[in-house]
Order: sequence, then C-alpha cells, then structure tokens
Amino acid sequence: MDSQAPIRVLLIEDNPGDRRLLQELLREAISVPIQLDYAGSLSQGIQQLKETPVDIVLLDLFLPDSRGFATFERLHQQERNVPIVVTTGLNDETLALNAVQAGAQDYLVKGQITGQLLVRSIRYAIERKRAEQKIREQAALLDIATDAILVRDVQNQILFWNKGAERLYGWTSAEALGQKTTDLLFTPDDLERFQTAQQQLMVENEWQGELNQVTKTGQKIIVESRWSLVRDDDEQPQFILIVSTDVTAKKQLEAQFFRAQRMESIGTLASGIAHDLNNILTPVLTTAQLLQMKADTFDERSLHMLQVLETNARRGAEIIKQVLSFARGIEGNDTVLQVGHLIREIQQIVRETFPKSIELEVDIPRDLWTVSGNPTQIHQVLMNLCVNARDAMPQGGKLEISAENLTLDETYVRTNLDARVGKYIAITVADTGCGIAPELIDRIFEPFFTSKEVGSGTGLGLSTALGIVKSHRGFITVLSSSAPGSPSVSSPETGTQFKVFLPAVMATSHSEIGPSQALVGHQELILVVDDEAPVCEVTKASLEAYNYRVLTACDGLDAIALYAQHQDDIKLVIIDMMMPSLDGATTFRVLQKINPQVQAIAVSGLPYNNSKLTSVASLEIQGFLAKPYTIEELVNVVHTALQPDA
Repeated sequence: MDSQAPIRVLLIEDNPGDRRLLQELLREAISVPIQLDYAGSLSQGIQQLKETPVDIVLLDLFLPDSRGFATFERLHQQERNVPIVVTTGLNDETLALNAVQAGAQDYLVKGQITGQLLVRSIRYAIERKRAEQKIREQAALLDIATDAILVRDVQNQILFWNKGAERLYGWTSAEALGQKTTDLLFTPDDLERFQTAQQQLMVENEWQGELNQVTKTGQKIIVESRWSLVRDDDEQPQFILIVSTDVTAKKQLEAQFFRAQRMESIGTLASGIAHDLNNILTPVLTTAQLLQMKADTFDERSLHMLQVLETNARRGAEIIKQVLSFARGIEGNDTVLQVGHLIREIQQIVRETFPKSIELEVDIPRDLWTVSGNPTQIHQVLMNLCVNARDAMPQGGKLEISAENLTLDETYVRTNLDARVGKYIAITVADTGCGIAPELIDRIFEPFFTSKEVGSGTGLGLSTALGIVKSHRGFITVLSSSAPGSPSVSSPETGTQFKVFLPAVMATSHSEIGPSQALVGHQELILVVDDEAPVCEVTKASLEAYNYRVLTACDGLDAIALYAQHQDDIKLVIIDMMMPSLDGATTFRVLQKINPQVQAIAVSGLPYNNSKLTSVASLEIQGFLAKPYTIEELVNVVHTALQPDA
C-alpha cells in the first residue's frame, strides 16, 4: 500500500457512543490518514463490503442481527481476505480471544482503547494479513515443487507439510501436522544418523546429506535432504526448514553401475586365470585320453582312474567356461539348441554348489524339441530361477527342474496375453520353499523389487529373466502356494513354480564326429606353436598317434625360423594366440609374408569372442580351437583344415 494513501476502515458498530469515540480516536491519528465508513448491523456491513472494498474491519461482536462469536464467524466466512479486529466489552475478553484463534487479527477492549493503540492495532492487522497472504502464496508455490518440503520445530513436531511431502511419504498434511518426524519417517535403526545430523545443524545452522527413511506403507527410501535452522531475535532455535529429494532410484542405478564395474574387473581377472588354467588342463585332458588309447598296457582299475581323470578335466574346463561366460557377459549369437543340455549344466552346478539339504530332481524327455536362442542368456534365466528357489529354502527342501513339449491352442492363448498358438518348450523350476505372498505376486517382475534382505538381492534377477524370455518370443508363468493360481492348473502343495515357455523350432540335430570317425592323417607335417611346453608335447603326441608328423616351436620367433626352413613341407600351423614377446596374430602375419597360402589353426585358452582375441577375426585362418581341447576335437579340426575346400 502507498504510504500516502488513506487506510479504508469499515466500523461495524450499532452503539452511537462507541462509534463516535472510535471516530474521534482515529481523527487524532496524524501518522496515517484514515477513511472511515460505518455500518450499524452485520448484514449492512456485509453488503457494504460487497460494494466497496476496504483495508480493515473493526467489528463489534454484539449487533442487532448477530451476537457473540457467531458474529465474527459469519463475517469471516464471507470475507476471508479482509483483516478483522474485534471490539468487545471488558467481560467478553475470552470471547474475543476465541475469535483471534479462529482468524481475527487482533481484539480491542472497549474502555481501554487509545488513539495510538487503535492505529497500531489497525496497521498491525493489515500487515499481518498481508504476511499471511504472502505465506499462502508461497505455500502454494511449495506445493507445486516436486521435492518434499516440511517445517518442524526443535522438538521435531511437524508444522508445515507440502504436497511434495504427501507424494513422497504417503502421509497427508492433516495426518502429518503435529506428528514427530522421528516417529513418522525413521526406523529405530536410522535414528543415530538423524541425531548426528541434528547436532551438526545446531552448530552450523545447516546440514545436507543422505538419509534412510520410510514411507506410510513401510517402504524404505533414500532421500537427499537439506536442513536450514531458523533462529529468533534472541538467536534461539525456532524452527527447521527441510527440503528432501527422493534419490532411491538414483542410488539403485549407481549400485548397479558399481556392480557392473566390479563384474568388469572380475571378468578381466577371470580371463587371465582362465587362460592359465586352460593351458594347465590341456595336457591333463589330452594325456588322459592318450593313455587310454593304450588300453592293453593297463589293468581295468588303471583305465578307470584315467577315465576319472579325463572326466574331471572336462568338468574343470566347463566350470572355467561358465565363469568366463557370466563374468564377461559373453553372449554369442542365437542358434538352434537343445534345452536339455543347458538343464544338465544347471544340474551339475546345483549339485556342486547348492546346500546338500536341497534335494534336486531333474526330468528331461528324450524327444524334447529344440529352440532358437542365445544359450548364455537362457542359461542365465534358468540359473536365476534356481538361485531364487535355493534362497526360498534356507532350511532345505526339494528343487525340481523339468522340461516338456507343449502345443498351445486358442483356448490357452485366450488366458495368456503373451502366448501364441503353436509349439513350445516348457521348462519348469519348482521349489518347496516359503512361497510368494499374495500382495507381492504381481510385483516380482518389477525392476529393483526384491523381498530379500538388504545386501541379499538386487531386484533385477526376475526382471532381467523376463526381458530375456520375451526377447526369445516366450513368456513366464508363476504359481505359488501363497498366491492365487489359475483354476485350470493346480499349484504346488507348498512353494513356488515358475514355468518358462520358449517357442520350439523343428530342426534336425547334427551329431558331432566321434572318436571312431576321426580320420587319420597321411604323414602331413604340422607345426605346433605354443609357449607352454606341456601343451606342445601332448599335442605332438596326439597328432602322431593319428599318423601326422609334428614340429614344435616354443614361441613366435622359433616358429618363424622353423617355418622358413620347412615351408615347402609344412601343411598346417597350429598357433597359440596368447604368447609373450610375439603373439600368435603377429606371428601368423609374418608367416603369411613368407607364404601367402599358409594354412593355420588359432588356439587360445580364451573363448573366440573374448575382447583380447579381436585380432583373430581378421586373420585368414582355417579354424579356431579352444583350450582345453580333447584329442577328438584336435584331430577333427586338423582334418577339416587340411581338406582341399577348407
């Protein structure tokens, strides 16, 4: 308001004496001009307010058409934006106080009013009403904010609670006001962090950091919180303004990123270890097979021990392959595959790593159809379901893995939106664990949702599994003893049953060449290059057993020298890619300069699609052999490479 503009006052007073007194008191006020209007009844005053706006109302509570508190109440309901100062007799001061508590700006007791007091009360009432209006406007702006904004006093009682706080925590303003933040937003385990923040706030007047809190539904969240301490004129703590941002999803993504980084480091370490272990296993596996070829020199027990040695060497190789696949995320391309082979791999892992208190039962029909898919990804899906089953049976139980051929018809498709008419492979993973609660059954495939304790699960396993299955044009169903199941399918007596449906493809499986079919050589000369002497030795012995002649080189430089000396006679080079000084790829390129038609097979203890073997793809080689390899694999790849059209 302009300081020179008069203050427009409406006096609602039926007593002529009181009216003249107040008029004289206001006329004496020289500090501010006053424009005074009168009304002799409440209804007349309300009508004047509708016709002419004023800055303030002086209201007598006892009028001809209204008496007592109802007088203020009626006027306040009609004109909430106009400040009201009530006037009352000496015996009615309690009534006036009630009016102030209900929204009046001030009250004056007749007989005690002075000109200075009257003017001060009028100006105070107007300014206070403006301040309240400004606060309401600011509160409306705060309600638009997405952050949770609240004000609490030093006793932790909530004084203000915006719409953002309602959205974040679930408590309405009416429910939260007057409550203590320590009771509403924190668990007992998180109070220590709260107390530390409170102590720092009292010293530094502000605090910022992350807090673990809970919502109305008990959901745990993480907030980035900023606290500001407001002090009164005596520097005493008055109230605390708090602005909190929900960073739960952000923290989960950060944790996922850090896990990915850790997995990348593990993958790098695993690659190096796998290369070394495969170099160790190659001579073990090959020697065991070479010795078995001389069966007439061993008794039955010795042959059995050699078979045990070979079996465990193969087993070690498969474990290394699995570690590499999952540590490095090796995917590979889609291929026609027999799911039964993957289930048998899972069976082996479960029996070796799961608690002995868990009984495993596997059922795979011999005539199981094939599917088209990524073996690593499908392996991941099944492994995840089995791990979840294990975690659901901490005291032990029964885990069943089975597969079956199914043809889905129109009737079934109508009950499942993801299903299509046609042939499917259905893989069932069932446990006798604790089951899934009915209120959780619809959320188990949500990203980051987990019912496990903190640190025991990421909440990504089932959502990832569902994504993989959908990418294979399949779907997943779940039944649980704690959740309502389909009436057409009986649920397990206890526990949970996941069923993965993958579209079947009708393909004829191609059997590999067995040991009896491996063709012997015709005295071709082969150069074997490997920095591991035992690998060179057993590879040489294996090839010689199949009528090949062999030269060995311990590194790239030795290989180049030998090839230069015997290039007219050497028909094939078997070269390890991971060698010190001069690696396999560089060695091969030098050999190509000596003889552009050089024939070669690349060998490595790492998978073909490992990032360290990217150079192999650009080489004009005749084959790739992964360590540890069997004699059959070695002879087959050599036989193929030496064919005229290879």
